[in-house]
Amino acid sequence: MTNKKTDFDIIVIGAGHAGCEASLAAARMGCKVLLLAINVDKIAHMPCNPSVGGIGKGQLVREIDALGGEMARNADQAMVQIKTLNGSKGPAVQALRAQADRRKYSWLMKRSLLEVENLTLRQGEVLEITKDGSAGFFVKSSDSQSYSARKVIVATGTFLRGEIVIGSTSAPGGRAGELPSNGISKALKQLGVELGRFQSATPPRVLEHSVDTGKMVVQPGDIDPVRFSFESAKRRIKQRQCYLTYTGEKVHNVIKKNLHLSPIKSGSVSAKGPRYCPSIDRKIMNFPDRKRHPVFVEPEGWRNHEMYLQGLTTSMPIEVQEKIINSVLGLEKAIMIRPGYAVSYDYVLPHQLKKTLECFLRPGLYTAGQINGTSGYEEAAAQGLMAGINAALACQGKESLVLDRASAYIGVLIDDLVTKEIDEPYRMFTSRAEYRLLLRSDNADLRLAPIGHSLGLISDERMSRVEKKRQGIEACIAKLEATPVEVAGLLDPIEGKRARKEGRLRAKVLLKRPEVTIEQLKPIVRLGRFSKEIRRQAEIEIKYEGYIKRQQSRITAQKQFEKMELPDIDFKQIEAMSSEARQKLDQVKPRSLGQASRIAGVTPADISILMIYIEQCRKSL
Repeated sequence: MTNKKTDFDIIVIGAGHAGCEASLAAARMGCKVLLLAINVDKIAHMPCNPSVGGIGKGQLVREIDALGGEMARNADQAMVQIKTLNGSKGPAVQALRAQADRRKYSWLMKRSLLEVENLTLRQGEVLEITKDGSAGFFVKSSDSQSYSARKVIVATGTFLRGEIVIGSTSAPGGRAGELPSNGISKALKQLGVELGRFQSATPPRVLEHSVDTGKMVVQPGDIDPVRFSFESAKRRIKQRQCYLTYTGEKVHNVIKKNLHLSPIKSGSVSAKGPRYCPSIDRKIMNFPDRKRHPVFVEPEGWRNHEMYLQGLTTSMPIEVQEKIINSVLGLEKAIMIRPGYAVSYDYVLPHQLKKTLECFLRPGLYTAGQINGTSGYEEAAAQGLMAGINAALACQGKESLVLDRASAYIGVLIDDLVTKEIDEPYRMFTSRAEYRLLLRSDNADLRLAPIGHSLGLISDERMSRVEKKRQGIEACIAKLEATPVEVAGLLDPIEGKRARKEGRLRAKVLLKRPEVTIEQLKPIVRLGRFSKEIRRQAEIEIKYEGYIKRQQSRITAQKQFEKMELPDIDFKQIEAMSSEARQKLDQVKPRSLGQASRIAGVTPADISILMIYIEQCRKSL
């Protein structure tokens, strides 16, 4: 017999990184939220590498924090190592990456969920999602409980009809040791949602004490580490070492000899996987001339004694995996604890979504995370946060929140998902953001904290600190602008006679030179009252001033395109456009000319024809 439970404003299905952020955001905004998880002991679980951040991904984590999300704070508390990537390159491509204790991270997130008002956490597999007329949805779980809500957010990760593959064997599973969720795929199809099929994979884990790290290159964390969250205290912490080794001829020979057993070759895994995280067997197939491939050996926590073998992803038979591992330098005696595996799963074709992550065909139904065709914890958390915010705003009768490509990496992520053709699991990179010099990791709070504050996700106290930081940067730049400096005294060792001839120049002008740093100017201009963080921000703004102005000009021009909203158009009737363009426009149904211009297969000529068509339609009215 089914028991009817109390109504909720929002039901979130799935307690991975997307589901957690969605639940927390909506509950903190005052909505009554139910979070349903298949296993409440696996909340925010990290089934692949227990790391947070990376190139492009680190920017997402910083933005999640700036909007009031949880991932950054959790990562700071659970980290075992943290470092800045691309430190020798420009600020636009620098990013943080932390190795986390995966059990601690999961426990911290569960604690956050249990401590938030308006949020109910419950264990149960969802079997049905049905529409309740125009009012909302009914959700039925495996324990015969039924719940109703005005909005539903589906954040099920890799669990939809999940199938785990190792060698020639396969078994139902969303992750190793966990059953899949089959009912939701059927429910989504009945609601008219179109599904596709992707796959992901993870490498084997080995016993830490069986690894000979003496044969490997140490990969230490930062000596003076930065934190993900702008709110985390900056203090020196004990960190664990990571290590680098390489595959070689011996490894490659083992793989080549057993390639016929690879699920990629046998066809056991046919769904498309992530291009930028290929298995070691695919690497050998695709790059036969490469003499070696890197393998990063990374701890999974403080006390669990497991090491993650980044770079040795494979779903080959277990006995082959052991041979591969023991052929790697430093892993000759390594004992495998968990084999690598592949998992195939259903995902929602994301062109069916609005930029709010709400389904076009089913208002009130949102999807977030890997179910939308992405890869990675960070991309999932970012989507979850935005789905939770928008579902809450909809419940409150308020205008939705859409971040554009010029304001956040989150905006780039969602715009790419709903606009571009996703034929493989999507991964964020800095190269995907055309305005990346403005969307830096270091200024995420300045860009997005005012939005988080307006939503009630950022406190008044924290917002006051952000404004103080902004004012400090402006004051530091003004000080450099107003202070003349004797060029010879600063640059004599570098430029000799030229420096003496130039006499005195404003400090700001001098700082634009690549050989001059703000730390050199600090004692001369007396910048000691400004923190290191503020000095760095001021230096970036000054050194890249010309490039920043150029990007801002492009944004202004692009916004004119974004403002040109498209009416309801039957794109198939515009015969002057290419058939591909008509098909893609009809599929995506762009809301603006700017979005239309970013659709794969739509050329500038097609956009010109579309503009003429719109103008003709307006004149005929």
